[in-house]
Amino acid sequence: MNYLDNYYRWLESDAVDEDTKKELREIQGNPEEIESRFTSMLEFGTAGLRGVMQAGLNGMNVYTVRHATQAFANIIRNCGESIGDGVTIAHDCRNNSRVFACEAASVLMANGIHVNLFEDLRPTPELSFAIRETDSIAGINITASHNTKEFNGYKAYWADGAQMPPEHAEKVSQEMARIDIFDDIQLIDLEEAASGGLLTIIGAEMDEKYMSAVLAQSVGREFVAAAPDDFEIVFTPFHGAGYRLVPEVLHRIGMKHIIPVPEQMVVDGNFPTVASPNPENVEGFKMAIALAKEKDSELIIGTDPDADRCGVVVRNGEEYQALTGNQIGVLLLDYLITVRKAKGILPENAAAVKSIVTTPMANRICEMNDVSIHEVFTGFKFIGEKIKEFRETGEYNFIFGFEESIGFLAGTYARDKDAVVASMLVAEMACYYRNRNMNLVQALQALYEKYGFYREHTSSVQYEGFDAGEKMRARMDRIREEVPTEIGLPVLRIRDYEKQEILDRATGERVSTGMEPSNVLYYELADRCNLAVRPSGTEPKIKIYVMAQGDSMEKAEANLRCIEDGIMEMLKREN
Repeated sequence: MNYLDNYYRWLESDAVDEDTKKELREIQGNPEEIESRFTSMLEFGTAGLRGVMQAGLNGMNVYTVRHATQAFANIIRNCGESIGDGVTIAHDCRNNSRVFACEAASVLMANGIHVNLFEDLRPTPELSFAIRETDSIAGINITASHNTKEFNGYKAYWADGAQMPPEHAEKVSQEMARIDIFDDIQLIDLEEAASGGLLTIIGAEMDEKYMSAVLAQSVGREFVAAAPDDFEIVFTPFHGAGYRLVPEVLHRIGMKHIIPVPEQMVVDGNFPTVASPNPENVEGFKMAIALAKEKDSELIIGTDPDADRCGVVVRNGEEYQALTGNQIGVLLLDYLITVRKAKGILPENAAAVKSIVTTPMANRICEMNDVSIHEVFTGFKFIGEKIKEFRETGEYNFIFGFEESIGFLAGTYARDKDAVVASMLVAEMACYYRNRNMNLVQALQALYEKYGFYREHTSSVQYEGFDAGEKMRARMDRIREEVPTEIGLPVLRIRDYEKQEILDRATGERVSTGMEPSNVLYYELADRCNLAVRPSGTEPKIKIYVMAQGDSMEKAEANLRCIEDGIMEMLKREN
């Protein structure tokens, strides 16, 4: 069917509710909008679904959620593995998140699959923990992470507590294409399912188990106890799922003064106090910074709506400076290694894991501390896979994993990034340095002096329209065809992860990447600098990662600017 046929089918279907039909009638005179909503289905990828909440095939709504869940249920029933205790479902604070979570539960239970449903919003990492704790075969989390209020999403997890691997995601996508969005969906009333033993509501008991696992990752409560009595932390959950457990874990490690931003402690999917609930952006911390100035606090911690990402802002002189994910990550990595070594609790064959687009400074820290470092593709599920591999082989002991996009995990209790444990470790690390008369900006400078000077920057090129994904893929293909000799700095090697090969520009030699295929181009440049280009897995944009080094911060900055100018010139040639 073409997009108009799909549109009128929704308008005329008895399966579609009247409110949805009313929304669709409102766009009847807008053919571009109809085409955008009905040309293709919302794509199910390795990150599940994510899109604007609107009626139509290309929107997040009860019908696309049911469709994805029916496909997921079919995959679960036919996977050949033990279903265990079924599927665990959680959600964040967003508008319709509870509705979508209950719709997913209804479909699963109608297919005879037991569901463990959280009683209310919970952090994403608690879902990852609960999947393994309940012996579930899979999990679903309704969240769009740090996207703006118009968006929602559907993250699918497997039995190991990590987000669904690519091969399973591809099967779900294929199954969605095979089944009908209305005719093939099974539903059951939640009360009927509960009376039949198919539904378990989980809450406080799981919270305590999860919190115990988080607290077990603490390495420095004595630093908290020794910190000045007036040391304070301003905290904001950006209206989301971190509002309760983050302050609780900080109190449990001994932090006396947690100052919440009152307006942002209110759970609200409209995110009324911020343009975007993304703790990567310092603009979102405006209210927190004003409160920190009023209270004379030097540290601000913020978590995103599903509490898997942790942002940090530090007073540096008269100004408040947001740390990047790379900066937070190297601070935490060095802190964990240093303290564990001093206490004699750094395990043998200790290992850290990071994404290939995360700062090479982590490699240097590990190298100088005899800790193994492993690199994976972007997406915390790949870090989760490494944790699972380490546990199965016994070759390494995982201590820390992180991505540049403010995602961090210490310990193996979860297989996803965790803002709750990150907040705890940032707090005790801040106390560790405060006891040495340093703030985290000064601590970072000390790391640069020790390990070398690094500067990173991430940018993106956005694509619009119903064919945005197609445009993005075409642009990546054109970039791949060009084999540049210089991108600001001379190109030494090109890693084409999709072709699984590394090209040496000087010799022409090609060797294997040793990794599974992925649509990523990685350029090794002169002066130990690097550049990566990849399409986003959740939004129609190409992401550009510049990772520069130098023998001083000034030189690292100069290299960064040079590379950024080079990649922009290269992208212009692609137009």
